[in-house]
Amino acid sequence: MSVVRLSPEAVDELVEMAAWYRGQRPGLELEFLAEVDRVLPLIGGSPASFPRLIDVPEDLMIRRALLPRFPYAVIFMDLVAEVRVLAVAHAKRRPGYWLDRVE
Repeated sequence: MSVVRLSPEAVDELVEMAAWYRGQRPGLELEFLAEVDRVLPLIGGSPASFPRLIDVPEDLMIRRALLPRFPYAVIFMDLVAEVRVLAVAHAKRRPGYWLDRVE
C-alpha cells in the first residue's frame, strides 16, 4: 500500500468545497468529505487500477479517481514511493488547471 499525500492546494480545495456543500445543506459537507475518505485508501492500495489521464504526458503517471456521489475527481500522481494528490477537481470544469502543481 502506498502512502497518500495531499498537496496543500488539494487540502485548500477540500476545505473550500466542504464549505460550499455546507451552505447547500447542513451535513452535506460531511458526506462529501466521507466520500473522499473512502476513495483515498483505494488509491493508496491500488493506484494503477485507476485510469491515467490521456491529455497529459504519459511519463507523469497522472491518474484520476471519480467520486461516486459528487461531480469531483481526485487527481493524483502514481510515484514510486507515494501517491501524491494534486487536486480534487470538478469533473467538468477547468480541465488541467492543476498541471502547474506537478513537480
